Amino acid sequence: MSHVAPLSSGTFTGRPDGLVRSLSVFADPLIRVTTGLFLVPHGAQKLFGWFGGYGLEATGQFFATQLGLPASLALLTGLIEFFGGILLAIGLATRPVALLASGLLAVAALKVHLGAGFFWTDGGFEYPVMWAILALTFAVRGGGRYSLDRRLGL
Repeated sequence: MSHVAPLSSGTFTGRPDGLVRSLSVFADPLIRVTTGLFLVPHGAQKLFGWFGGYGLEATGQFFATQLGLPASLALLTGLIEFFGGILLAIGLATRPVALLASGLLAVAALKVHLGAGFFWTDGGFEYPVMWAILALTFAVRGGGRYSLDRRLGL
């Protein structure tokens, strides 16, 4: 007999609760890994010029001339995105890395994207804010059950 969840009307969803429960433990790790891995190519653009990026020197010039930020922040940004993204994905040093990523994305939303409005298709702030909030949840909650932090007892 299949396990199903009754609705308030007394009808059944046809959805096996056991399957939903067993898969639900993978929801947080999936979001953590995705959040981390989506940062990595952006860091690679800044640090190495990969994926159509401009590399560290040109990114530093952009930071200084267009954003009014010190050029040296290009290195810090690239490191947080590239190496921090990897650490977040594997769940190592999750809280501090996620906090750094969240702060970085908040600054990007304010300094780079706010003037373009809300919609990402116009260069707006919706995506950086969404990713900042996702990262912030792991700064608060930690890496979770399937993280290296948990495995190492950190």
